[in-house]
Amino acid sequence: MFSVAVVEDDPITLDLITDALETKLNATVYPFSRSKFARDFLLQQTSNSISLVISDQVMPEFDGLSLLKTIQAKGLVIPFLLITADPHKDLVVEAKKLKVSGFLAKPLDMKDLINKSQEVMKALA
Repeated sequence: MFSVAVVEDDPITLDLITDALETKLNATVYPFSRSKFARDFLLQQTSNSISLVISDQVMPEFDGLSLLKTIQAKGLVIPFLLITADPHKDLVVEAKKLKVSGFLAKPLDMKDLINKSQEVMKALA
């Protein structure tokens, strides 16, 4: 089973991502519009309970890389795709240090989202 936690503060984008993952990949999606709730959920997971995390970078409360650091601090190894409208050099460098699995540019292309998610699934298999 392929399960994905999606963290996106824009409700329309969150719905689009959730629908694409459920219909195209038959994934179980845990959608979060508040990064605080996503953080609390992720801290309860194991490396085997979630297959992938897809998170926006810029959000109130916790940004995407803060969520990734939280996961890693707990010792979890979960692939992580970062959504950003501004992939500036410092962000990319820090994300690579933290071993982000990939980037998704805003505005989101759902085909790109599905392709990158499938690449992560194949790497897990």
